[in-house]
Amino acid sequence: MFQGQPKGLFALALANTGERFGYYTMLAIFTLFMQAKFGWDESVAGNVYAIFLAIVYFSPLFGGMIADKIGYGKCVTIGMIVMFLGYLGLAVPTAADNVGMYTMFGGLALVSIGTGLFKGNLQVLVGNLFDDPKYSSKRDAAFSLFYMAINIGAMFAPAMASYITNQYLAQYNMVYDAANQDPAYLEVLYGAYGLCFGVACASLILSAVIYFAFRGWFKHADVTAKQAKAAAAPVEELTPKQTKDRIIALLLVFAVVIFFWMAFHQNGSALTFFAKKYTNLSVSGGMRIGFSIFSLALLAVAVYTGFGTFQSKTMKNRVICGVLTLACVGGAIALYLGMSDPYNAQPSDFQQFNPFFVVALTPFSMAFFGALANKGKEVSAPARIAWGMLVAALGFGVITLASTDLISPMDLGDKTQSILSPSWLISTYFTLTLAELLLSPMGISFVSKVAPPKYKGMMMGGWFVATAIGNYLSSIPSMLWNKIPLMANWGILIGLCVISAIVMFALLKKLKKMTA
Repeated sequence: MFQGQPKGLFALALANTGERFGYYTMLAIFTLFMQAKFGWDESVAGNVYAIFLAIVYFSPLFGGMIADKIGYGKCVTIGMIVMFLGYLGLAVPTAADNVGMYTMFGGLALVSIGTGLFKGNLQVLVGNLFDDPKYSSKRDAAFSLFYMAINIGAMFAPAMASYITNQYLAQYNMVYDAANQDPAYLEVLYGAYGLCFGVACASLILSAVIYFAFRGWFKHADVTAKQAKAAAAPVEELTPKQTKDRIIALLLVFAVVIFFWMAFHQNGSALTFFAKKYTNLSVSGGMRIGFSIFSLALLAVAVYTGFGTFQSKTMKNRVICGVLTLACVGGAIALYLGMSDPYNAQPSDFQQFNPFFVVALTPFSMAFFGALANKGKEVSAPARIAWGMLVAALGFGVITLASTDLISPMDLGDKTQSILSPSWLISTYFTLTLAELLLSPMGISFVSKVAPPKYKGMMMGGWFVATAIGNYLSSIPSMLWNKIPLMANWGILIGLCVISAIVMFALLKKLKKMTA
């Protein structure tokens, strides 16, 4: 799984892990922060959330265009500095007034600009490692591992947000209460959420340390097409028609994945509102293990050591991996047994399930598609995207079933109907993660492989523009939250995913011809 990969991949992946940990810690409580501090309802908070996500993912287009001219590494460095200043601005305590609101928007703007310079260009550096023929066959597997590393950071983020929130509330002899609208309680609550933004500052410092400490491992990949040509290095030469065909093919893929991201990024808005309003947050029995982040982490490690038990080439290594697997499972169970019963969860806690499933399921995904490739039945990236859209529709089918007998938000008002088992949301996140694994890492790999050399940064930015548009459209369910029945809201997402899958399947032959 890890063998034969360039070591620069691991340095870049770890640098990204730290940055994503801070970002997702902030994102886990962002809508809840706005509701607590400014009193905004789901529609307003969800719309601001969607606009922020749209700008964050749109900005890599400009970051990529700049990097194609001045260099990818320079943009990554500048991006880290700008992001740090943005998170620092968000972490500064302010009152719930216009000054506080403008300070928040200023911090969000800096985070967006910094992400645009950092995110896409770091992934271009990863892709450039595999332009070397020695590693070219490992590109898809590498991006699966890179994507897994991103989700390690995302997995711990909601737990960190919950921990900080609980510790801060405890200083005031308070506990988290989703239904509490007392002004004094809300002031303490948004103060707790503000500390979560400080985590992002610290995580960026860690990312910068990793990036610069191991820069020698990937410095050779920090080369634009213009720089490579000036140094007489080999560069793939394309005819004008090939360049045009590849750009059109990428644009067609971008257009389809917009609707996946629209559906998928309900985790911080509609699905969090669903957790807050309808899910029983008093978790008892075996399901508690899912709310112990360290139990989840040990189970994720056990998956990898378990694979090592079967894949290791020597008996000694197999025994070591087997012992480690048993130890990890035993540790996870021990931590679970030490949890309070029932365990009082927070709405943001559910956001840790998606990255956990990404980390835990990545080896299975790689093994499955690797086996198909070995049999000469390799599934192309566009085909995986099409299947991913169908699986996403299935995921929202799960939450639709859960919503059958629920009171609609427009009738529920400020009350909660906390009757559903957490298993419904967990199952939804599991299914959506299967869709994500089919679509996201393969999409990024496809872009890095197909993009014309002189437009690599811009085309990687284009992938994020599609994500940005989808992120903005993700506000639609939030805006409809208090206006239509829940099942109708989920039904819109199901319909869009199914239609997108049909379109992508229809384009497969054309895309194959255009990128040949």
